[in-house]
Order: sequence, then structure tokens, then C-alpha cells
Amino acid sequence: MTDDNSRALYDRALSVMPGGVNSAVRAAIEPYPFFVQKGDRGHVIDADGNRYIDWVMGLGPLLLGHNLPESVQAGIQQKASEGPMYGTPTEIEVDLAEFVVRHVPSVEKIRFVNSGTEATTSAVRLARGYTGRNKIVVMQGGYHGAQESTLVEGDADDRAPSSAGIPQAFAEHTLPVPFNDEDAMREVFEEHGEDIAAVLTEPILGNHGIVYPEDGYHEFVREITTEHGALHIFDEVITGFRVGGLGCAQSKFGVTPDLTTFGKIIGGGFPVGAIGGRAEIIEHFTPAGDVFQAGTFSGHPVTMAAGLETLQFAAENDVYAHVNDLGEQLRSGLTDIVTDQAPSYTVTGTDSMFKVIFTREGPGRDELDGQCPAGSRQDPDCPRYEFSPKNAGDVKAAETDRWRRIFWGQMKEQGVFLSQNQFECQFVSYGHIEADVEDTLEAYKEAL
Repeated sequence: MTDDNSRALYDRALSVMPGGVNSAVRAAIEPYPFFVQKGDRGHVIDADGNRYIDWVMGLGPLLLGHNLPESVQAGIQQKASEGPMYGTPTEIEVDLAEFVVRHVPSVEKIRFVNSGTEATTSAVRLARGYTGRNKIVVMQGGYHGAQESTLVEGDADDRAPSSAGIPQAFAEHTLPVPFNDEDAMREVFEEHGEDIAAVLTEPILGNHGIVYPEDGYHEFVREITTEHGALHIFDEVITGFRVGGLGCAQSKFGVTPDLTTFGKIIGGGFPVGAIGGRAEIIEHFTPAGDVFQAGTFSGHPVTMAAGLETLQFAAENDVYAHVNDLGEQLRSGLTDIVTDQAPSYTVTGTDSMFKVIFTREGPGRDELDGQCPAGSRQDPDCPRYEFSPKNAGDVKAAETDRWRRIFWGQMKEQGVFLSQNQFECQFVSYGHIEADVEDTLEAYKEAL
């Protein structure tokens, strides 16, 4: 397997782009990233002609894989042929909005934007404008895009910006608490309840190895926000239209948030974001209300067509049955492999998401035999329960360097492209087949 062309391209990129990349996570591959030439169903082919089974899927947007069904491709091409964009509304954005409102329980109205970051930034501003309060509660290790209000580290008593260039004043209004910790949530509401505008959380921590919620946790957050007059915001940029099918993760967990942020799949692989929720809250966006939000490319007709065609295809075909079944096969197979070869490691995920977290402790092989067949789900009856990561701190304590410096490269050498670090999700697409699962499991056996 050669990489001469990727190395040459990276050398060129270093001269004109910081770190040689346009998103920091892409530089996590050492000593340099491979450059993709094209996709093929569930695979990518790099600049040197090497083929990899792709479980990154653009970091989540590609529900259908790299080869779009003919109807989806035709819908996108038609919109593109009619002109790039217009600076005035189009029917296709109304069509996509109606589709989302029809299928997602909590969404009565929606505003489209251009990225997940823009969606969460706008949602935080909306929550503050609607409630007249300043503080936002977030989960430690939760990721809500590259925005000042959530790039915060520490805890509720001692927090600071997690990036240079962000004034300390931003961190003063952000309260990080551990995921799955009801006591910590109660404490911040006891101290700051009158000034908390919202709790912003992913249904599943998706940028820290896939951490599943404890049973009843989201119901608890829903209750405490209602009790204190704060908004409950689900960040479904990753889970939206992937976990729980067309109803999203909120339907899977049976929780109705006040606001939901979307991205990735809702744009069918094109740049997109959205904020949906109760009409009385969404109506506070300008021009209907007093919370400013605008964007030149918002509701871009090509993106709207890609999103609508993707979701309609998923609704009319067996997309979710297919991807969820392959996800189950992966997690079950990985559980068997880990039980035999690395019993301290944790398999996690749900639906079409999966990951192996290199946790340092776990029960013995005999205790694991036949248990937790499809990965950790915070099940108290599973012998791995007490060892399964409950929050981002637990994942950070895993062997993250071993995953990145040794394991990732071993998988790449066997033609399997995994997410670039221990923390990012891995995704199944409609373009994957059972042979991809079988080949990937064999590669895991060899690498572990």
C-alpha cells in the first residue's frame, strides 16, 4: 500500500492551509492524512488508488453511502441545473420543512442554517432571548460545534474557555456538568436556576466514543428544566435521522425537548444545519420575533433537495432496517472479539453507530461470555455495567494514544477506514453490505 500522492498533496496543503487541513480532526492521522479521490458505495479510494471500507461516512452525513440512488441523484441534479441559489425563498425548503415537522415529534416549526455549529449557536441565542436568562448548562465533553458558548472546559465551579481566542466572560455563562450525573445537574439548578436559559445535551455523547444515557436520565433533565422554566435542547446533529429513524433519537428515548438542532443527514451530505421546536419559541427568530438570525446560504435549494430526497428515500425503502441490522452485526461481532482478545475494552453504540473504546478495566473473560451481545447500553444486568463509560471523563481515561498511534494505522493497512481518533463515532450506511462487516471484523481480530 503506497501513499506517495497523499504525501505530496499534504506537502502542498501545508504551504497554503494551517496544518494542511480545513478541519482540525482531519490532521489527527499521523504522520499525515490520506487524500480521498472518490467514494464507491461503502468504500473510499484515495489519491494513490488504495481502497478502504469507509466507516467514517463524512463523519455522519452519508446515510445512503457514496453512490446515491438514482432518484436522489436526479433530484439534486435537477435543482443544481436550475441555478445555484437566489436570495429568496424556494418551494423545496418548504417541502423539507414540512417533512421534518411531520416526522419529528417535538418540531412544530424549523429554521434552516448552514452547519451544525450555526444551528447550536443560533439555538443558544434563541434560548437566551426567549427566557431572558444568560447561562447554559452543557455536558462535559459534549460537542456542539466551534462556538464560543460551548467551547468550555472544567466544571460548574471552575470553568474556562477550551480554545484560545475566547474571552473568559463567555465561560462564565456556561456550566459544564458530567453526563449521566443527576446530582451535578441538581446542584447547578440549585445555585443558578433563576439564570439558566437552557440545558444543551446530545441524546448520546457522539464525540466521546458514544456514551449511552442511563435509563431515566433524559426524562430527569426534561423534568428539571420544566420545573425551573429553562429550555431543554437536544443536539441531534449526529443522531438526527440516524438513531430512532425518521423520529430521531428523541423518539427512541421517548423525550420531547423544547428545541432540537440538526445537521449532517438532514442535508443529505451537503452543508446544512437546522433548529426546530415549539412554534412559540421558534417564532422568536427574526423577522417574526426579536432574536436575530440570518444567512445568505440558509435554505440553499441544492442542499434542501439533497436532504428531502435522502429522507424520502429512507422513508420509502428499507434503509433503516438495513443499516441498523449491519450495525447490530458489527457490535455483536466486535463484542465476541473483544471478549476473547481484549476483555477490558468496551463495545458501544446503537442503531447504525458503533465504536470500541479502549477502556482499561473490565470483568474477566468468563464473566463476559454470552453477556451484552450487542455492546454496552448502561444495562445494570450486564457484568460490564460498572466498567462502561458513563461520561466523557471515563472515555478520556481510556487508552486513547494506543487507539490513535497504533490501532488506527493497523486497521488502515488492512483497508479499513475508521474515525480519526478514539472519540469520534463510526457509522454504517446503506451502501455497506455484509461482506464489509465480515472483512472489518477480521481486520479487528488481526489488529487487536
